[in-house]
Amino acid sequence: MEKQPEKIYRTFNGVVTSTSMQKTITVQVDFMKMNEKYQKKYRVSKKFHVHDEKGAVKVGDKVVFVECRPLSKTKRWRLMEVEVEKKP
Repeated sequence: MEKQPEKIYRTFNGVVTSTSMQKTITVQVDFMKMNEKYQKKYRVSKKFHVHDEKGAVKVGDKVVFVECRPLSKTKRWRLMEVEVEKKP
């Protein structure tokens, strides 16, 4: 029997904007888009509901999250790691 290739999951980096729900955080991700006619770049942001089992993050933390199976009506992402900022 042949091995199935591993599924590639989408990952995003973002900033936590809300932690008011239990085991759920809201993360804002900013994208850069380009206007086709005028070739001007502009910023677009989108918010995702991310599953945080331990409740370890705070508002303002930078996080990495990955796609997963549907966990609720709006939650299809789970927290992978919290990015630690390096202090000089």
